[in-house]
Amino acid sequence: MTADGDLAGDPAAHPVARRGNRFRWVKWVLGAILLALLVGEGVYLWPRLHESWRTLTEIHWGWVLLCVFAQAVSMSGFGRVQKQLLHAGGVDVSQGKSVSVVYGATAMSLTLPAGQVFSTAFTYRQTRRWGASPIVASWQLVFSGVVAAAGLALLGIAGAALVGQGIGVKLIATLVLLGAVLVAGSYLARHPGTLEAMLRKVLALVNRLRKKPADHGIPELAEIRAQLESVDLGKRDGALVGVWALVHRFADVACLGAACYAVGADPKLSGLLIAFAAGKAVGSIPFAPGGIVYVDATLIYGLTAGAGLPAAQAVAAAFVYRFVSFILVAIVGWIVFAFLFRTKQADDEEYEAEFKQRRI
Repeated sequence: MTADGDLAGDPAAHPVARRGNRFRWVKWVLGAILLALLVGEGVYLWPRLHESWRTLTEIHWGWVLLCVFAQAVSMSGFGRVQKQLLHAGGVDVSQGKSVSVVYGATAMSLTLPAGQVFSTAFTYRQTRRWGASPIVASWQLVFSGVVAAAGLALLGIAGAALVGQGIGVKLIATLVLLGAVLVAGSYLARHPGTLEAMLRKVLALVNRLRKKPADHGIPELAEIRAQLESVDLGKRDGALVGVWALVHRFADVACLGAACYAVGADPKLSGLLIAFAAGKAVGSIPFAPGGIVYVDATLIYGLTAGAGLPAAQAVAAAFVYRFVSFILVAIVGWIVFAFLFRTKQADDEEYEAEFKQRRI
């Protein structure tokens, strides 16, 4: 036993510590890979850094302000998506509260290791505190993520279509898919009995495979149906969710475009959309906070190869965009968190346990 009262001599008493020691090499490997990426990016960018710095010293501040404004509109758009989905679930929340949670959650997602988990748990707690049932809170998180992903796919395919100077079958298919997602979500929200019937069949199969009683989990399905009956994603709410999801994405693209113009570049719209979609898609991989290094490299390559920017301008534009969409948003998010959400609430542990149980 150590001076702190730990049973240091009994390895069986520390299963967590033993697992941590066993997988310590993973941290070293990940650290080495991150270091290699930093070194590689430095070697690639070093010949262009001087010219990029000169470009930044000649920056057009009006475009930078537009870049900041566009990012604020993007964040507000996602706040509207969240607000509209909660409204469909019978929870009315002000736009200010919704956006403040979006900023706080985004700051966690961008800066913390495994930030996406923390940000999702944080959003879940706040929506539960606003009066959302567990099902509505979970449904809002999942559905907003699906709509945002569909909007991102739409932008990427639109960029690819513009390269070919045509609308393209894929772009039309993505628009149809986005509409289908909204229609399906609206239908299931208004007809929870259909969803319950589907889940009963799935549950019966699972129970048979797991050799559980046939009625195992049925009461929980009834509870889910009862809570889903409070969700009414009608045509108006569904249309507004789609509109605000597009505002969220297009404003973010406008932020990247304004960053390009701020450094004197004139990007091709098709390449701009593809670079943006690629950067966001790569950024969803939780390898490093904020996707540092690999998101920057993806943006720089996309702006150079697709949008037609010289390497020096691509580096400078990526720096301006990431400063606004990553660093500035994270700073604002943590300030909002410090003023509005820092104080621990009595129900935090309850909602945390509830979130872990549901594993959103």
